[in-house]
Amino acid sequence: MSDYPSHPASTETSTAVGRERPGTINGAFWAFLASAVIGLLSAVLAIANKDALIEAARETNRQGGAQLSEAQLDQAATLVIIVGLVISAAFALLYLLFAVKLRAGRNWARIVLTVLTALQLISIIFSTNTLVGYLSVLAAVVGVVLSFTTPSNEYIAATKSVR
Repeated sequence: MSDYPSHPASTETSTAVGRERPGTINGAFWAFLASAVIGLLSAVLAIANKDALIEAARETNRQGGAQLSEAQLDQAATLVIIVGLVISAAFALLYLLFAVKLRAGRNWARIVLTVLTALQLISIIFSTNTLVGYLSVLAAVVGVVLSFTTPSNEYIAATKSVR
């Protein structure tokens, strides 16, 4: 027997306002989290494609008339990969932050996540992408759809009225 007072176990779906968090909000949270993780995975996989990136830069170098050395091409490819990783990590952290706020019932977070998802969708339309990139966008779109369902709308309205 413990000397500590007994506290009721907290549930995954309870909130500070005492209202049940609907499964659609939890589902949206996990979809946005999955999108962030898949996006990071996509950036990490870009490291494996460094040779293809160097070859594309080499071809552009030949056609453009620039005379970059192999070392410069390698450095440029490394820089592109590092910048991509940093941007992906920043994007993943933003998704995580806003997903946590959405889970807390913040409407502004839902709007920001919708805008970020729209930007992500536009970026895959206008660039070449991999299956992993498409899966990341699909997960984010699922998160947006779930965050605008009736139970989600009611939850966000209820948490707003309490504040």
